[in-house]
Amino acid sequence: MNSRVDVAQAYLDALLSHDGNTVPIAPNAVRYEVGLKTAFSGSHLRRSLSGGPQYRVIRGIRDVEWTESGDDVTADYLLDAGLFGRDLVTVRIVEKFRIPGDDLRIHRIDASIRPAGK
Repeated sequence: MNSRVDVAQAYLDALLSHDGNTVPIAPNAVRYEVGLKTAFSGSHLRRSLSGGPQYRVIRGIRDVEWTESGDDVTADYLLDAGLFGRDLVTVRIVEKFRIPGDDLRIHRIDASIRPAGK
């Protein structure tokens, strides 16, 4: 991993591959989704990426736009979700990753979800 964006991209890749073992995650990492804590440690986040049913419905990630500010990297993208080989819904996700320059691992994620057209 060469940059903060590469680290955050590994997380997005794991959303599709369902393999959290390749994502650089700090042991004390946390994740918040619309203000609610959804990952309580690095190992919890890794397990969720690898086997969590909430991620099994993800069918595609597209139109990713990256911005960086200090230790934060933000990914703004469209996520397609569905079941049984069919896309059912597309949402816009904005995830802010805290990835310190002296420790290129994810320490915190703050995610927001809204309808794709908004």
